[in-house]
Amino acid sequence: MILMYFFETYLDTRQHSALKLPTLPKTLEGVISQEKFEKSRAYSLEKSHFHFVHEFVTILMDSAILFFRVLPWFWKKSGDFVVLAGLNAENEILHTLAFLAGVMIWSQITDLPFSLYSTFVVEARHGFNKQTIWLFFRDMLKGICLMAILGPPIVAAIIVIVQKGGAYLAIYLWGFMFVLSLVMMTIYPILIAPLFNKFTPLPEGPLREKIEKLASSLNFPLKKLFVVDGSTRSSHSNAYMYGFFKNKRIVLYDTLIQQCKNDEEIVAVIAHELGHWKLNHTMYSFVAVQILTLLQFGGYTLVRNSSSLFQSFGFDTQPVIIGLIIFQHTIIPVQHLVSFALNLVSRAFEFQADAFAKALGYAASLRAGLVRLQEENLSAMNTDPWYSAYHYSHPPLVERLAAIDEETKKTD
Repeated sequence: MILMYFFETYLDTRQHSALKLPTLPKTLEGVISQEKFEKSRAYSLEKSHFHFVHEFVTILMDSAILFFRVLPWFWKKSGDFVVLAGLNAENEILHTLAFLAGVMIWSQITDLPFSLYSTFVVEARHGFNKQTIWLFFRDMLKGICLMAILGPPIVAAIIVIVQKGGAYLAIYLWGFMFVLSLVMMTIYPILIAPLFNKFTPLPEGPLREKIEKLASSLNFPLKKLFVVDGSTRSSHSNAYMYGFFKNKRIVLYDTLIQQCKNDEEIVAVIAHELGHWKLNHTMYSFVAVQILTLLQFGGYTLVRNSSSLFQSFGFDTQPVIIGLIIFQHTIIPVQHLVSFALNLVSRAFEFQADAFAKALGYAASLRAGLVRLQEENLSAMNTDPWYSAYHYSHPPLVERLAAIDEETKKTD
């Protein structure tokens, strides 16, 4: 954990140096205005400074929790709380829920100052934050309530599966998480997302007609087209699609519509997103995650009964949830390697989706749209190659524009 912190801090330092460069990359000269570059540079540097502080405090707290064996102490105290509440502490589900409730409260308290500073200082200073303090805490309360409602049955199911799973434990755990992911993907946009944002149908007009025509030309089963009020919280922009089989939906942030110069730029962004669907990128990514989840549970089954592993973290019992937490800590380096590999694949998919949109005749509009979104979101203009290779799931703008221009030259 500490070695990973030093490695990632080294990459952060490289990126910080790149952000301090006073000039635009040559590819973006004459494309990005000097005013936008200066604003982007100031925003990125402030976020970088904040990130250094946040990560340093986080590693100090995590190290202290491990060194002073806070987790085993807190596990025992949560058992005492269950008894105090007149319940049976021998019931692992009740004990675990009490433990996780305490962990959640601790996480909310320790993360709150950073969330407030990030939202109401950093984001507000650069013109992005649009939410009030009341809306901030209302969202936080809604999130806590959702965890309190959804968390207990999920945790209880995992504990029962581990206790009863036997030789096929890894498969049972994976099967449960697979079904859970499908359920969450189904109910999140319908029941959960509307708790935080307002979704309204995109009004009839040229933009809607162009998107529907594009979707129809690709046989994309578009059922609903929404605009979400992202501007109530932030001026950052985005667009995404979701849904199974013949029930697909596309969601546009109202900020995206406001920021793009014309409908063609918006449609080009949608063409890029539809490229992911047409090229099966979403399915490939989902399958990859399922395989990795199964392998992870397989690894967990190999160590879950290791009393020496539990004892090394200060536990004299072997609770299911603690075993999962310890296992996650022990495979942190592997998780980072896997994340790096997935980012490589994701960046390749982004280039392919750009090429797909370009093949549909949206090269110029996509190029203009990408530049517009980069400017409006004040995204980093200068990026360190090591940092971006390790962290970015999307290629830097310089690389995406170069790829679009290169493909255009080949076509010409």
